Amino acid sequence: MRSLYRTIITIILLFTSVAEAQKDSSIVRSKQTANALIELREQLDDLFNDPNFSDANWGVVIKSLKTGEILYKKNPDKLFYPASDMKLFTTSAALLLLGSNYKYITQLFTNGELKDSTLNGDLILVGSGDPTISNRFTGGSSTKIFEDWADTLLSKGIKYINGNLVGDNSAFDNVGLGKGWPWDNLSDWFSAPSSAISFNDNTVEIDVFPSEVNFPAKVSIDPNTSYVKIIPKVITVAGNDKTKIQVTRQQGTGLITVAGKINVQEDKYIYHVAIEDPVMYTLTVLKETFEKKGISINGYITDIKNFHKRISYDNLLPLIKHFSVPVYEMIKETNKNSNNFYAEQLLKTIGLELFNYGSTENGVKACNELFKNMGINPDNMVMADGSGLSRLNLVTPRQIVNLLSYMYKTNEFEKFYASLPIAGVDGTLVNRMRKTNAENNVRAKGGYNIATSSLSGYLRTTAGEPIAFSMIVNNYLVPTTLAIYVQDNACQRLINFNRN
Repeated sequence: MRSLYRTIITIILLFTSVAEAQKDSSIVRSKQTANALIELREQLDDLFNDPNFSDANWGVVIKSLKTGEILYKKNPDKLFYPASDMKLFTTSAALLLLGSNYKYITQLFTNGELKDSTLNGDLILVGSGDPTISNRFTGGSSTKIFEDWADTLLSKGIKYINGNLVGDNSAFDNVGLGKGWPWDNLSDWFSAPSSAISFNDNTVEIDVFPSEVNFPAKVSIDPNTSYVKIIPKVITVAGNDKTKIQVTRQQGTGLITVAGKINVQEDKYIYHVAIEDPVMYTLTVLKETFEKKGISINGYITDIKNFHKRISYDNLLPLIKHFSVPVYEMIKETNKNSNNFYAEQLLKTIGLELFNYGSTENGVKACNELFKNMGINPDNMVMADGSGLSRLNLVTPRQIVNLLSYMYKTNEFEKFYASLPIAGVDGTLVNRMRKTNAENNVRAKGGYNIATSSLSGYLRTTAGEPIAFSMIVNNYLVPTTLAIYVQDNACQRLINFNRN
């Protein structure tokens, strides 16, 4: 009996000892976590309180997606101009509201009849906002899709079109430029206008090739179209004379001046220029492509609002139905390469699908309902455009992290995550954080404009803890490389964070 009693007492003492040991271990781990977090916050404070930015404003929120804990914050609820981090709002909304497999449809109709090889009637091109009619997803020339359409018409026996080429862009409004876009760079590729009918990102490519020293350089365009006219003023130079070329388009025209100098040792200089009228540009290149393929069009080109006839779609004959790549592929282009044009097209498409008319206002209206579900009060932010080019955009770092946290839990997260640039690997982060622990770890959208640098996205610590973060700095006067240095070092420090 005494032996049994001793055994019971021994067991009780053993369990008590184990419990006390576990309690002590838990206390130690808790202290370790607290100390690690204090150390992390002190190090981040050192970075974001850099005296180089004493006259600027940093906004930062860093959150654990494992525990939901805010690991660090600085001005989390103050409004900042986010630059291209605004694309996170647009692309997440496109995935959730349009669906990752959503495809645009562009159609070509006729109001005429085919007799022998002649189509007696007009061709009507109806756009729905597809931004991908270019060479980005075809691997061919910029006119590859138009060439395929010509082959389709030829297969139907159409060689002559006794009529006009009309563009119906009524799915979108006619406001191509965003509110608050700077007027001094509207000819630059990143300011290309939006439209329901678009081609080649609504840009032309300027290629400058050196010739002999002191002789004019060769200038060509792609696509080779009469829609624009080039005024070449580039001279080939030798020695240590650096290439310096300025490309400008005269507003309201297709007149492009290419001026400056190109070093004789250069392969070539490439620049993309935004055009002004997407519909007329598209129709011009389409007509020229058809004619090169052997289809003659003897009428004129025009958009539907200036066409002299009333078009009844009930009586039209469909000729071509073109489907775009799915939206998740467009999201990747939008975020990886920070494509402003794609972002604006997507925002208006959201408006078109949810409110039957593609405008920025309708797109924002639809997005605002979604943002409420993300824990973002749309009354406490300003979404002026889809790309972030407008200086009127205002968001808080906490709102961005709320968006990132929400997307992390959705079925579309993998496609959203795959769309973000990878540090040191691709997209706009290809040259950042290389040969550090952040390379191939940080997935984030960078943003830049005058006196603005932003970086928001995801990373994993060495312990495997998923982190969402947003870092924005506004109104600095030092070189942007210093802002990038702070952001990149913060990412590296976060990756090294270990609670134990």
